[in-house]
Amino acid sequence: MKKLNINIITISDSRTAKTDKSGDILINLIKKSGHAVKKKVIVPDNIYEIRSSVSNFILDKNIDVIITNGGTGITGRDGTPEAIMPLLDKEIDGFGELFRSLSYEKIKTSSLQSRSLAGVANSTFIFVLPGSPDACITAWEEIIQHQLNSDTKPCNLVMLIPRLKE
Repeated sequence: MKKLNINIITISDSRTAKTDKSGDILINLIKKSGHAVKKKVIVPDNIYEIRSSVSNFILDKNIDVIITNGGTGITGRDGTPEAIMPLLDKEIDGFGELFRSLSYEKIKTSSLQSRSLAGVANSTFIFVLPGSPDACITAWEEIIQHQLNSDTKPCNLVMLIPRLKE
C-alpha cells in the first residue's frame, strides 16, 4: 500500500488541542491505516480563515490529502463547505451522497443536515467531514480508508494521483 501524507484541519470556535476528540480520532485512524499525519491545526469557524488554511495546505506539494472536520451544519457559523467549494478544481459528488446514506443508518433523517463533501484542489484530495467523533469514524472506516488504500479494487483514489496534474 502506498503511504500518503495527510493534514487534518478541525474547524471550531470552541475546541482546543486538549478537547479536539474528532481530530485525535482521525489521527489514530489514519496512522492505523499506514498513512502519515503531517500536521493538525484548529481553525475558527470563519470562511476566510478556513479557506486560508486549506489554501496553504494545497500549495504544499508533499501533502496528498486534507481532511477537515466541523462546520458542515446549517447554523449561522457553519461555513466549511462555502469555504472549500471555491477552491475545488473538481467535486467528488458521490462522497457526500454515500456519507449521508451511511449516516442515515445511524441517525436517520438527521443525516440530511450534513453538508459533507469531497473534491480535488491542486492535485490534493480534500474531504470535508462533520465535527462529531462518530461522523469522522464513519467517514474514515466506511469510505475514506478504502479509497486511500492503493490495494482497493477495482479502483481507488490513490491510483489517480499521478493523473491529477494532467
